[in-house]
Amino acid sequence: MIAAMRATSIPVLDWKGIHTVFMDMDGTLLDLHFDNHFWHEHVPLRYGERHGLSTEAARDQLLPRFRAMEGSLQWYCLDHWSRELELDILALKRELRQLIRVVPHAEMFLQSVRNAGMRLVLVTNAHAEALSLKMEHTRLDGYFNRIVSSHSFGTPKESAAFWQALQEVEPFDGEATLLVDDSLPVLRAARDFGIGSVVAMRRPDSGQPARDIHEFPAITSLAEILPS
Repeated sequence: MIAAMRATSIPVLDWKGIHTVFMDMDGTLLDLHFDNHFWHEHVPLRYGERHGLSTEAARDQLLPRFRAMEGSLQWYCLDHWSRELELDILALKRELRQLIRVVPHAEMFLQSVRNAGMRLVLVTNAHAEALSLKMEHTRLDGYFNRIVSSHSFGTPKESAAFWQALQEVEPFDGEATLLVDDSLPVLRAARDFGIGSVVAMRRPDSGQPARDIHEFPAITSLAEILPS
């Protein structure tokens, strides 16, 4: 559990009481700049080319459609957007794969958790094909005891049903579990389900300023919460 807060608001974790660590992927272990650039710039570019629109006009059409789906499983589903936009979304992601980047100190943090003997699980809303592409590019999969995509449960991490389904296949003691994630709705769902320690990422996208977060303990770098 989170034992205390320093004056700098960096969470102090009671690592002796933590047995399981759940890690988000995009915005936590991987720079969210890839995904934001992909959906805000690259997809409008290719959609505009297909429909004879400028990138700006295509973006004006697409962003409201994207926002309407946020928080739903369809928002994260490559098949859904491939059908809706008549584009090969996975192929477009591969065009930008050089932008997929592990955030600083992520591998040091993962290795420290493994060295400390805790169970380490990746929990992500990423579609299986997007997940495969990112693991292929980063090789982070070797750090995890298990990798879970919400698509296998048919419900996103923002839903209590996800955490119940996860509990059934990956039993965990909520009070002895830590979740690190950049999504405030996901952190709320996890907290409400009973996960004892939740930590937010202040700066999921390196191209954007750090967020001011008061609802949860928050960090700008995983180096701030290395197991002691």
